[in-house]
Amino acid sequence: MIGTTNGPTGIKLKSSRSNALRHLWKFTAAVVLLFATSNVPDLASGEESAQENVAKIVFISGRPSHGPMAHEHRAGNMILADALQRSGLNVKCEVVPHPGYPEDKTIFDDAATVVVFCTGHRGHVLNPHLDAFDELMKSGVGVVMIHWATEAEKGKPGEKFLEWMGGFCDLDWSVNPHWAPTFDSLPIHPITNGVQPFSVHDEWYYHMRFVDEMKGVTPILSDLPPPETLLRPDGERSGNPAVRKAVAEGNPQVVAWAYDRPGGGRGFGFTGAHNHVSWQNENFLKVVLNAVLWTANQEVPKDGCPTPSINASQIKENLDAK
Repeated sequence: MIGTTNGPTGIKLKSSRSNALRHLWKFTAAVVLLFATSNVPDLASGEESAQENVAKIVFISGRPSHGPMAHEHRAGNMILADALQRSGLNVKCEVVPHPGYPEDKTIFDDAATVVVFCTGHRGHVLNPHLDAFDELMKSGVGVVMIHWATEAEKGKPGEKFLEWMGGFCDLDWSVNPHWAPTFDSLPIHPITNGVQPFSVHDEWYYHMRFVDEMKGVTPILSDLPPPETLLRPDGERSGNPAVRKAVAEGNPQVVAWAYDRPGGGRGFGFTGAHNHVSWQNENFLKVVLNAVLWTANQEVPKDGCPTPSINASQIKENLDAK
């Protein structure tokens, strides 16, 4: 009588062929197992990949320059960094722990974008480091300049600002009045995602110096300034024939703009934020948060970066001792 043996599935096999079939079953099972495991996600690799794709955002804050609740460089950066860190988005924020350019240059390693909020012109934190910062920009790192940080000296600083963010505040060309523009005509752009029309009284610089034909520049916030913004006599920041002519002709003035660099990388200039309380306006804050994400090459959510409400107590946190 021919004996029997059970195969891997319980099917009885004749003993004379059992050895060959047993090897066939083992081979088939191994192939099935290999195919199945090859389609199981590698969770550890996924976590590592997600960590590698985190956008690192570096914040540079200038030394105190004005009185309390004005030009609050560090406190303003802290509001932005905290909002981004708590947004649930794939970002990591690092605020330089001291005023001025980073002493530890490794903070720029793997940075996606750099936010600069500081004194401008001769006191700009980037002036002594133009070449080093230019290397970052040429590698595709983004940049955001806030308020006075948009003002550069003529010559090499101004030329570099044009390369990095497409425009800058230029003495004897740009002006710095306090006024309340109304932003009720917003362009379709990731930076305006979730932003509603708004108005904030602040020191909004305008009549920026832009690249030729504004190539690569997208105006984000614009309005026609009222005549009272030019009541002061001509001066470095108060007025000049060119700006008076532009306003008289009814040309809307750009106070915030996005820039796509021809060689890669993105820049954003934002002239508001003299008044620290302006950050309490949700749309004001959202524009800058969206811009930071955009310059970091991150997808801006359809409704914009989640934006916290900043109450009267929170707006007084992290202020410089003045």
